[in-house]
Amino acid sequence: MAKKGGKPAEWKGRTDGLPWMIRSLVVLMKVIDRRIIYCFMAIVVPFYMIFHHDSYLATYRFFRQRFHYGRIKSFLKVYANHFRFGQVIIDRYAAYAGKKFRFELDGNERFMELVHGERGFVQLSSHAGNYEMVGYGLTSTTKKINGLFYGGESKVMMDFRRRILSLHNVSLIEVDESMSHIFAMNAAIDRGEIVSMTGDRLFGSSKAIKCMFLGKEASFPMGPFALAVQKEVPMLAVFSMRYKGRYRVYVRDIEQDESLPIRARMTDMAKKFASELENVVRMYPTQWFNYYDFWKDNE
Repeated sequence: MAKKGGKPAEWKGRTDGLPWMIRSLVVLMKVIDRRIIYCFMAIVVPFYMIFHHDSYLATYRFFRQRFHYGRIKSFLKVYANHFRFGQVIIDRYAAYAGKKFRFELDGNERFMELVHGERGFVQLSSHAGNYEMVGYGLTSTTKKINGLFYGGESKVMMDFRRRILSLHNVSLIEVDESMSHIFAMNAAIDRGEIVSMTGDRLFGSSKAIKCMFLGKEASFPMGPFALAVQKEVPMLAVFSMRYKGRYRVYVRDIEQDESLPIRARMTDMAKKFASELENVVRMYPTQWFNYYDFWKDNE
């Protein structure tokens, strides 16, 4: 969501709301059932769609062009998408307030195998579902998880995030213009730790790999795949999807084909990640939270 260094006007890098509003909502979450807020949000969503017309249109086109839904069904799916996104945000605040969530883990055996191994590894997520919940549901007590995040989020949000994630052995690495995050990620891998990041948006670099995604070519960042290949470490694709009040965390292995040259190996891994992401998005189409034209650069 970062504005600097990426697509300058297509998404914001911060959660809406003034600091006092954010703190108040976290306090409110301690004493109120979040389902009450969901009900209130159901009324607010149409107004949000009206006043955030660009994101509405991008999501409408997503359902029309990628899933080929009719006009009415696409409109209803846009509403469902915005409602789901609101639930995801509310769930984050609830986590900051100390609320617990139920998790179903699919593929956790591979994650635990790598956690107990000597090498570090790369954990790649996306802006589908609630990727921050991965840090609460897929935990490691032996290897530290280093989560990459992009500047632009408010200080109060980052303070809440750091506090709750630190309880799950997760620390945060900020992407900045000095490129110090590159050294931090490499150092974490060298220490045998986990580096976690999203792999569906270009930030701070124009280096991209073209992959077929939902029927059309899209750009995926080269950085995560370059890190895994150059360091010769495993990579997992991890998605945390909301389902009936709980979260299903899907863990999928993105295997390296060591018979390929380095650049071809990166491309092969990117295509495998795009395929896994497509599988998840097809299962949960209303949990795709990229509110801009994801395929625009490839037209």
